[in-house]
Amino acid sequence: MGLVAALVASSVLSAQGPTPATIPLEELAARFGSRAQVQQASLSPDGRRVAWITPHRGQGAALLTMSLEEPGRPRAALRVDGTPDRLDSCEWLSDRRLACTISAMVARGALLVPFSRVIAVDFDGTGTQVLSKRESDYARGINQYGGDVIDWLPDRQDSVLMARNYLPDDRTGTRLGSRREGLGVDRLDTRDLRVVNVEPPRGDAIGYISDGRGKVRIMAMMDETPTGYDSGVTRYLYRRTGSETWQTLSRVDVDGEGFRPVAVDPALDAAYGFKKVDGRDALYRKRLDGSGEETLVFAHPEVDVDHVVRVGRGGRVVGASYATDIRAYRYFDPAISGALASVGRALPGRKLLRIIDSSLDESRLLVWAGNDDDAGRYYLFDRRKNDLRLLMASRPDIDGRPLARMKPMTYPAADGTQVPGYITLPPGTDSIAGLPALVLPHGGPSARDEWGFDWLSQFFAARGYAVLQPNFRGSAGYGDAWLQQNGFKSWRTAIGDVIDAGRWLLREGADPARLGIFGWSYGGYAALQSAVVEPDLFKAVVAVAPVTDLAALAEERRDFSSYRLTRDFIGTGPHLEEGSPAKHAARIRAPVLLFHGDLDRNVRSRQSKVMERNLEKAGRSVELITWEQLDHYLEDSEARTRLLAESDRFIQQAFRGVE
Repeated sequence: MGLVAALVASSVLSAQGPTPATIPLEELAARFGSRAQVQQASLSPDGRRVAWITPHRGQGAALLTMSLEEPGRPRAALRVDGTPDRLDSCEWLSDRRLACTISAMVARGALLVPFSRVIAVDFDGTGTQVLSKRESDYARGINQYGGDVIDWLPDRQDSVLMARNYLPDDRTGTRLGSRREGLGVDRLDTRDLRVVNVEPPRGDAIGYISDGRGKVRIMAMMDETPTGYDSGVTRYLYRRTGSETWQTLSRVDVDGEGFRPVAVDPALDAAYGFKKVDGRDALYRKRLDGSGEETLVFAHPEVDVDHVVRVGRGGRVVGASYATDIRAYRYFDPAISGALASVGRALPGRKLLRIIDSSLDESRLLVWAGNDDDAGRYYLFDRRKNDLRLLMASRPDIDGRPLARMKPMTYPAADGTQVPGYITLPPGTDSIAGLPALVLPHGGPSARDEWGFDWLSQFFAARGYAVLQPNFRGSAGYGDAWLQQNGFKSWRTAIGDVIDAGRWLLREGADPARLGIFGWSYGGYAALQSAVVEPDLFKAVVAVAPVTDLAALAEERRDFSSYRLTRDFIGTGPHLEEGSPAKHAARIRAPVLLFHGDLDRNVRSRQSKVMERNLEKAGRSVELITWEQLDHYLEDSEARTRLLAESDRFIQQAFRGVE
């Protein structure tokens, strides 16, 4: 057994423990509500060390590192307490050093303002440096954006290319002042902080793409409206090899039409990007030699191709990914395809395999493998030795326990359309007949559910519910025709599909007196609006961070550059009132439980507070639970544990109250 495998094995629960049905509610809620012990992982360029982010108290987190060659326990290189700092990601920039992104949400009066910063730290916690651009007291404004690493510069030890935001400095009569403003690119030594500006800042630039070899080849620019709001139209410029002149590459409109570059292949002198084919995203390759030649690399006839697969420090593109019933990968590199096939043979039954990171020479791969009933494990695959080594489990607290299986399915909508989704039954159960049931619509709305481990559906299945997750019309991933106008403008269709999911459960034999609905974000909106449209169908409604007033949702963005895009996405007209559950609270008959964090910038907590007030005015049963210092995602194990336990108690009580 390998070093890290031994450490993990010591914390893995025995598969011979009690079944979920015999575990007390609070204990079960704590198991599924706890954040994953591995939230993000990275492999050093020499393949000799692994680093990962693990939860700390509250929203806090720690960066742990471990040698894969020498005995020893993990060491903490960095910790943040989560109030407000959050540790988002950490990647190796050399064999001893990592770059980490830290974010925070800060209340400034009535506004919630996000901030980010990038720091570098050695694997042992020494040598910490802030890589984000530091501003003087004379800077005009506050730099919210801490920058992003766009090239890891494998040939330059401890240096990176960073996109960094410049603010003008109003010191006059001195060389220290500067009028430079906007997003530029700097080459930065992460130890002594020496900086070489390689792309001057531009006020209209919103991003850059390098070739993985230290050359910036593509710049993205966002047009503004005359009133200063984002237009939603992105222009991409590129440079030919050896040239400093920018040329037009493509233009992408607000609906996503056009070539959207995501990576540069220097060997092919081409950019990989996405472009629509028959209303679905497909992967294209476009030459950067001035010819404008485009090649369709891969398209799927049923769903969007939505990701590229990259390996190595230069981010070499080796494949594409898409999700039908189950996420799948199309690899273009035979060696990588063969390596993953070898891993798959060593892990039979694992349907989800993906490359997380690799060594500089790509001889060692950090691979994640999981399933619907397996939260996943991380492995080190040594291609030279053909050796696969277990490193750690994503969620050792539930590893080895019997979990539910998630089955892809379709059900008919009222108009006959077959709606895809997933049904999860309690472990050991193969029939819906007689079971309590929940419809679990996803957030977004421009998102979708996928096959795999899901802590929410697993918890409720463990508590005895049949759980249906519908990818209603308005969901992303299935192309423009399925997306329609989106889940707000086309709310009648989207909510109709959610309601029909509940009806399908009843036709399959679910107990009509024990049918509930649980949703988060847009899913919370869908839960509430479904109870407005069909007041007698669902007997309990749980909504986490829900949208309840469409017009108010758009208005919340008025002080931000994205206001116009948000307003246009939600739309104008009668549907704003007709589709807002807070406007029709009196129609809801089922008891309602609401959850919300006070630092939620996606959906402000007043949306839940207005819903609570209107339900109370209508004489309806409602309860609102809020948390201070938590945002839209409630990434706090104690908060999520309480959310699960309170939800189950509330739903069971609501079911008992049905005559």
